[in-house]
Formats: sequence, structure tokens, C-alpha cells
Amino acid sequence: MAIATINPTTGETEQEFEPHTAEEVERRIARAQDAFAALKDTTFARRAEWLRRAADLLDAEVDSTARMLVVEMGKPIAQAEAEVRKSAKGLRFYADHAEGFLADEPLADPAAVGAAKAWTRYEPLGPVLAVMPWNFPIWQALRFAAPALAAGNTGLLKHASNVPRTALYLDALFARAGFPEGAFQALLVGSDAVNAVIEDPRVKAVTLTGSEPAGRSVAAAAGAAIKKTVLELGGSDPFVVLPSADLDAAVETAVKARTINNGQSCIASKRFIVHADVYDEFARRFAEATAALVVGDPLDPGTDVGPLATESGRDDLAELVDDAVAKGAEVLAGGGAPDRAGWFYTPTVLAGLSEDARIVQEEAFGPVAALYRAEDAEEAVRIANQTPFGLSSSVWTTDAEEQARFVRRLDAGAVFVNGMTVSFPELPFGGVKNSGYGRELAAAGIREFTNLKTVWQG
Repeated sequence: MAIATINPTTGETEQEFEPHTAEEVERRIARAQDAFAALKDTTFARRAEWLRRAADLLDAEVDSTARMLVVEMGKPIAQAEAEVRKSAKGLRFYADHAEGFLADEPLADPAAVGAAKAWTRYEPLGPVLAVMPWNFPIWQALRFAAPALAAGNTGLLKHASNVPRTALYLDALFARAGFPEGAFQALLVGSDAVNAVIEDPRVKAVTLTGSEPAGRSVAAAAGAAIKKTVLELGGSDPFVVLPSADLDAAVETAVKARTINNGQSCIASKRFIVHADVYDEFARRFAEATAALVVGDPLDPGTDVGPLATESGRDDLAELVDDAVAKGAEVLAGGGAPDRAGWFYTPTVLAGLSEDARIVQEEAFGPVAALYRAEDAEEAVRIANQTPFGLSSSVWTTDAEEQARFVRRLDAGAVFVNGMTVSFPELPFGGVKNSGYGRELAAAGIREFTNLKTVWQG
């Protein structure tokens, strides 16, 4: 795939970029190693000061940065602005909390291990490679960069090849904020260059947010090199609606949960599993609200859903829908690509899916919802857990016993009760099964790329 900015609204190439040569990649890894030698010995307070400066830059440049995101990957402008501000919030969160998250932890009774004192401490590892996706090109990268830099690591960013302007913006952001030269750098390379970076002994760990095949490839390379990985992969998150649910709130949230970021989010709700007692009413209202969404220019504030980020992504989504319809699915809303330039797909609701439809097991990365009828709560749990994914989930019920049952039995990294899955700096984020392993954000996220060192003192 060429490294280029291709406007998904028009399909036109805005700018192409020369990939970094092997010699340039070598120089950048060397700079990351040199920067680590300096950064690991700075104080938390100094690193926090630099993180806050980076946050201030994001806030000051929100208009131009958000417009850059829209042109590169097509998200509606209001959502792009929200992403930039959320990223600034994430930087400030780690500026405020990193020192506490990584404070030494003394053993309450050192005599139990025959010591005068015993404690654990967290120490940074060194340069960490981040392989990041295009769908939240600022937030995904900074939710790695903020904790990594706050802990004293350095970062090497291999961003998606269709968001090079964003990669270069991030390349400069931390240097502008005061971090040592080389503390955070972009590598403009294709996926075929990733394994060589992983194998470099100066690179100590890898994190990837992306597809399941990409995760398997990176994990295999890192495993061969005996290096730590964190993987956040695909999701086919269930959105379960039970009879006691507030149906008005559930329908409104369901539409947003399926179409936010033009439906291109790992944690977007994709499978809507509705109890038979409220299925007909939910299905009617959900389909009507989905059909009423405005599809158009993402720079227009009145647009609800913009284009998909890539032509191949739009075509893959269309194939999933066509396969489902060929196998008997009913189209309640949408069902095809509009006749216009760019990589648009009409928001779609499918019902009556057969078990052999690909969309039942595969992730639909775009504004297509799969609707299921469940005869009871037990069947809802079965349908929710039937895919190989386990990223997040949402359940709608006011019954306390049902809430407890679904929190306990859903196979997912998170359960949101009467709410839409959202990532917050304050909460750990990650999945189970084929959705990956490890955690980002909160205290768990900053500790992933540290050495938990045990100290025993006699």
C-alpha cells in the first residue's frame, strides 16, 4: 500500500510520501535509544511538564488538526475535533497520574520474607514500537504515547499508510513540547518493514492496534524475539436489549454506537441482540433512525456519516452485506453504496441472519448493524458470546439481577450497563479471545511497558 493521503470523500490523492529508507529507520532507532538514555533519568515532574505542553499544542491547533483528520480518513468534523480534545485530555491525565501509578510499593511485612525492607518498583524498558491504525489516528497513537513517555520510555510510531500527515504531525508534536530529540518518532514504512524493527535489539516491546491478521503477525515476530506485546484487535461487540430497558435511550444510543466514526471503530456495537418481547418495537425504531441519518461531506457540520476511510474497506463491507442478503437476510434500512464520488456506504440494518452468513462471525467495519432476536436472556448470552471476538459489550436492562448476570457472563474486556462503550483515560481498555491481550489506559496501561522490579534488602 502506498504511503499517501487519499481523500476518501473524493477518492483523489492529495499527497504521496517517500517511505523511509532502511538507513533512515536505523537513524531513528538510534535516536530513540539515545533519547531513552536521557529520558529515563528525568523526573516525573519534568516529563509531566512536557506532556502538558503537548496537550496545549493540541488544543491550540484543534481546528487545523481536526481538518487534517477529516481529509485523511473521512470522519465527521465534530468527531474529529472531539478526538483531538480527548487526546489532549489523555496527555494531561498521565501528566497528573504517572508518578502515582508507578510509585514504589513497599511490602507490608518484610519480615515474612526475611528482609529488613522489601518493595517493588516500576522502571521503563526503552524504545517501544507502536503499530497504529487510521480510524482514530491521533487518539490511538497518543493513548500509547502518553503513558509510554510519562514512564520514561521512547516511542517509534509505524502509523497506517493512509494517514501520513497525521504521523508526521505526531512526529513533531513531542519535540515541539520539549521532549528530548528522538523521544517520539514516526517511521514512514510499509507493513513489510515492521518485522525488522521488532527484531532490532534496541526495540524492547511492541504494541499494535489493528486487525486480527496484523496482530498474529506482530505477535509471532515479537515472540520469536522474546519481546513484550500488547494487542488490541478487532471486535464484534454485542449490544443487548432486555424488556426492562429504557427503549428510547437504547434506540438513540444504538444508532450512535453503530455509526460513530462512520462505523469504523473496534469498540463500536455491531450486533444488536434484542429480547423477543421488545424486538419488533426496537427493530422498527432502530431502522427508522438509521435511515434518517445524513450521509455526506464530513466537513459539513450537518453530516452524520461520512465516507469509509479506504476504497477496499468500503468494498469489503459491501461484500459482507451482499453475502448476508444472498443467504436470506432482510434489509431493514440502507443496503448499498450511494451513487456519488468517494467511498461512502449507506447506513444499513440487517435482520434474519442465517448462521452461515459471514457477518455472523466476521467484523463489519462500517455503518452496518446486524440485528438478532433472542427468545430469552439465556439465548441473548449465547448469541453475544458466539463470535471469536471479545473486546467490549453493552447491555440494557434496569433489572439488577440481569445486570449482574450479564456482567458476569459476557466474554469481553468490558461491559457497559445502560451505556455505550467509550474509552476513557481513567479506565483500563482491552479485550479477550481474538480481540487481543494486555491493557491500555489507566494504571494498567502505563505499567504494561515497564519492568516490575522486586527489591529485597537485608
